[in-house]
Amino acid sequence: MRVDRTAHAVVCAGAVVVAMAGGPAHAAGPEASIWTIGLGPHTHNAAGLAILIGLTVFSTILSLLHMRERTRWSHREAELADELAHLRGAHDRAEMLLNSERQVLVTWTGRGPGLVEGDAGFAVDGRRPASDDPERLLQFEAWLQPSDARDLAAAVEGLRARGTGFRLNLRTQDGRFVEAQGQALTGRALLRLRETTEERRELIDLRLTLDEARRGLSALGSLLDAIPQPLWRRNRDGALAWVNTAYVAAVEAENREAALGLELLDRQARDLVARADETRGAAGGATLRLSAVVAGGLRILDVTESEVEAGRVGIAVDVSELESVRADLQRQMDANVRTLDQLPTAVAMFDARQRLIFHNAAYRQLWDLDQPFLEGRPLDGEILDRLRAARKLPEQADFKSWKADILAAYRAVEAREAWWYLPDGRSLRVVADPNPQGGLTYLFDDVSENMKLESRYNALMRVQAETLDTLKEPVAVFGADGRLTFANRAFATLWRLDAETLSERPRVDTVIEACRDLSPNEEPWLDIRGAITGLESRAGLTCRLEVVDGTVLDCAAQPLPEGATLLTLIDVTASVNVERALTDKNDALERTAQLRDTFVNHVSYELRSPLTNIIGFTQLLGDETVGALNERQREYSGHIMRSSGALLVMINDILDLASIDAGSLELSREVVDVRATVEAAVRGLEDRLAEAAIDLDLDLPEDIGSFVADGKRVRQILFNLLSNAVGFSSPGQTVRVEVRRSASELTLAVIDRGPGMPEEVAARVFDRFESNTLGTRHRGVGLGLSIVRSFVELHGGRVELESAPGAGTRVTCTFPIATTNARRAAAE
Repeated sequence: MRVDRTAHAVVCAGAVVVAMAGGPAHAAGPEASIWTIGLGPHTHNAAGLAILIGLTVFSTILSLLHMRERTRWSHREAELADELAHLRGAHDRAEMLLNSERQVLVTWTGRGPGLVEGDAGFAVDGRRPASDDPERLLQFEAWLQPSDARDLAAAVEGLRARGTGFRLNLRTQDGRFVEAQGQALTGRALLRLRETTEERRELIDLRLTLDEARRGLSALGSLLDAIPQPLWRRNRDGALAWVNTAYVAAVEAENREAALGLELLDRQARDLVARADETRGAAGGATLRLSAVVAGGLRILDVTESEVEAGRVGIAVDVSELESVRADLQRQMDANVRTLDQLPTAVAMFDARQRLIFHNAAYRQLWDLDQPFLEGRPLDGEILDRLRAARKLPEQADFKSWKADILAAYRAVEAREAWWYLPDGRSLRVVADPNPQGGLTYLFDDVSENMKLESRYNALMRVQAETLDTLKEPVAVFGADGRLTFANRAFATLWRLDAETLSERPRVDTVIEACRDLSPNEEPWLDIRGAITGLESRAGLTCRLEVVDGTVLDCAAQPLPEGATLLTLIDVTASVNVERALTDKNDALERTAQLRDTFVNHVSYELRSPLTNIIGFTQLLGDETVGALNERQREYSGHIMRSSGALLVMINDILDLASIDAGSLELSREVVDVRATVEAAVRGLEDRLAEAAIDLDLDLPEDIGSFVADGKRVRQILFNLLSNAVGFSSPGQTVRVEVRRSASELTLAVIDRGPGMPEEVAARVFDRFESNTLGTRHRGVGLGLSIVRSFVELHGGRVELESAPGAGTRVTCTFPIATTNARRAAAE
């Protein structure tokens, strides 16, 4: 490109020279100049001279340009030769460096195979791999330890995929060390494997030892950081050299380095700790309780510093919570003292030397003793002497022995209880409880009011006993030990128990044995005995007792507090007699219904055989196999056939109900095609539909499918429902059959637009021999809907009826859809 531009410049320069030599002709271009040359002799001479000069200049310029290019190419060749020599020298030096020790270089470009260079004898069985087998060296698991092979493979994969460099120390399977270094260079992945020297191995061992020591030190540091108490170490100059995380948080420093310049304790506290440590000497660091600001709050610390070889170490344990608990304990003790002061029971505590150490206000009020005397911590014996002198103790003939007996409680192991009856009429319950650390605690409880209340209670109990004794109903109370504690006169009179037996408080077994002479039935008495003596569960009991004289008693056993049981008896003879009469009447009605069913079943079986014969002979007459019939005879034969068929249906319904009642009817389950079943049931009613001028509307989805059921019974259900709907429909009305399917159910609904029925009639239509004939021409024995409900329930379904006067009737039968396994089993 540069040569073309130079030639173009030379041509332009020659043209200019020619134009200048030719005069005015240059304005018309080269063609005009040549044309002018051929016009005349003068013009020819001038033009030739101009051309000669131009050619001379042009050749001179070309020569100069050619010399310049040759000079430049000579310099470029010299530079390339120098660069080639430099590269060859660098290559030689690199090869010398590569071969100076046993090492291998593996280079990857992109995802292609690696290029192996160097001596790989230390890795691959002591032999240098062939140049056409570079992958043999890259089978790291063949010559490295398994764990090191996995680490190196993962590092190489990261280097080639992401350019991540690495440096690893590996061990071969024969125990030698290999150093692996990987790095990315100018779009290539470079792996260097080098066998380490003896000094290098020692350095690696030292480095491993150092790493292990560092890990141990790091673990120790982590352990110390996990301690919630501030820890520190000082150098020989007393400056902080290391602190744990808790110390950093305590001084509110940003990091550990910043915390080294912050002291947790002030100068005075540090001096106290140092002096305490010097005082202890070889015995170890002393612990001082000091206050300091920790994390912005004033806390109480137990500080310990001990001297070590490189300085001192210390720890500060936060005992603020302990001090708080101790203060709370003191406050609790003070609160207990205030509480004891509010108690009505007099409390006095004496130490092991029998001196008074505590008393409450009730104690002072009980004995009316001076406060200065009690605050002087008098002896227990001195208090007793003062109380005897004031005549506030029980009168004793031998006070000295009585006093010694009272003071003997200091040597007792268990608490002692005594009753003191004071001269002023008060009664005291005195408890002397020995303390575990020595000493005694007295509790003086004034029970005078309790004794008065007990007396009143006993009087009230006598009144209640007299009241119960006057009741006409027998009443008895048994204690927790099973003994009779109370029985009124009615109870004793009923069971003929004498006063002597009642006074001995007989056990429940003795009472029951006496009562069984008049009521010999053993079962209720066993229940009564269990209710009275039961320990695990105490619950009320009701039972009935029949006395030999015809009296009937309702017995009730009711648990009372403290394990007692109340037994009450009520005479229910009159109500039992009425109940028996009603029961007898009901039994008679049930026997009548059973007799009716038995009669109907028997008659149905007996009628079926002759009816079958009638139907058979009628079919023969209708087919005219025994002779031709006239029109009237054919009509009569048809009437006989239809009436016989209707009668056979009723008889079959009765027999089906009898089989259902006996539990002998079993369903023959199969895969039933819903559409075919509905159409089959409709075909049996086509004549009745045409005769009654009633339209039929079938609403069946195209994908209604099939389900597992007894096909014969399903057709019978639909036939009965359709017959019932046709019978209650007027001419011109429509009966609708609606079938719907869900994931778990199939519903068959028959809807008519007949007169409907009130609620009280609809509630009975499913009962046997119940027939709704309100305002219709339909007559029947009332078995159709009963058969429908029985068959649907045998399938595990349900029947629902919706009807209202003037709104028609809807009967819906819902069948459960069998699972896939059941459907497959039925199909097989």
